[in-house]
Amino acid sequence: MSTPRILATCGGWADTSWGDVAFGPLLHHALDLTGVEGRPRVVFINTAGGDQRIDEGRELAAAMASGVDAVHLRLYGRTVVDFREVLQSADLVWTGGGSVVNLLALWRAHGLDTALRDAWRSGVLLAGTSAGALCWHEGGPTSGFGEVRTIDDGLGFLPGSLGVHYDSQAERRPALRRAVDAGILPGGFGLDEGTAVLYEGDRAVDFVTERAGGRVHRVDAHVPDEPVPTRLL
Repeated sequence: MSTPRILATCGGWADTSWGDVAFGPLLHHALDLTGVEGRPRVVFINTAGGDQRIDEGRELAAAMASGVDAVHLRLYGRTVVDFREVLQSADLVWTGGGSVVNLLALWRAHGLDTALRDAWRSGVLLAGTSAGALCWHEGGPTSGFGEVRTIDDGLGFLPGSLGVHYDSQAERRPALRRAVDAGILPGGFGLDEGTAVLYEGDRAVDFVTERAGGRVHRVDAHVPDEPVPTRLL
């Protein structure tokens, strides 16, 4: 059995000149990590964004343009009875951004959290952006309550905390720092826009950025944040 892997990102999609979306460098990196030649199978999960059909259409068009077979797994208007069947057939599960608070509540209510853990343990690559990156950790700052608060009830597939939008949303960085310094959350990482951390099992093994100057920051209690070596895709 392959080592369980998660790619936690603060990016993935790229806007096009005609107002649509395309796979950006981080999403292409996730596809490369699957090691699949030909047409990888991707399951998109947009619970955090409310399973908006307009987003699904744009994402499926982008997948087609990138030579990817893709489906969406919805909880709003759920039609899938057996999540495991869908997830175990995937090479990559990509979870979108939005409200991690709503994501966690709905996943747990429907049992999707357990199905995702089983898929991860069986070798399906889990990945995602923003709320879809934070969810795999023990906790971190979120704006899902209408203001930035820190949650400590993440799925805990990965040990530690995560801060997303670290360089673009000013309240998130000090919120994570306060929680870690107070012992509410364990140390972890802060992701600038366009960066990502790859975990194998419970260990961070690679740090990447899709833009020059993007940084991943190591966050530990009572010491300044420390940028970690981050390579440009």
